[in-house]
Amino acid sequence: MNVEYINPFIRAVLDVFQTMLGCSLSRGEPYAKSSNDLLHEISGIIGLSGAAKGATVISLSRATALEATAALLGEHPGEVNADVIDAVGELANMVAGSAKAQLEHLALNVSLPTVVQGSSHRVDYPSGATPICVPFECSWGQVIVEFGLVEQPAPVS
Repeated sequence: MNVEYINPFIRAVLDVFQTMLGCSLSRGEPYAKSSNDLLHEISGIIGLSGAAKGATVISLSRATALEATAALLGEHPGEVNADVIDAVGELANMVAGSAKAQLEHLALNVSLPTVVQGSSHRVDYPSGATPICVPFECSWGQVIVEFGLVEQPAPVS
């Protein structure tokens, strides 16, 4: 997987958490994932197409999602509710917008994010994609950014 596709998302996640939430993330070691099951309850999914196709997934632990929502809204939700889903969607949208600006020269298109919730949700990546996970830790809990991309053949002219 081309790191030029991954690095803009990593920078965007770090920037969005620091700037918008006042929360510093500490990056762990990337690893290849063996299944499509997500590790956390709430995820923002950003579809990608063009030179590569697949998705980038920002998966937040329950505690991280609740605290991020509190930081954005100024009040702490007691449970995962519509406000939390909206907040995670907005975070994913900010990450997508920041990454998109850095990916245009690579002929990679970024879609509007969607949010999924539930302890057993999964993302089906394109055939041949081996998801790469980049874990992050913060004072609130974990954030994992997953990349499941396959490069597309260049068009024949």
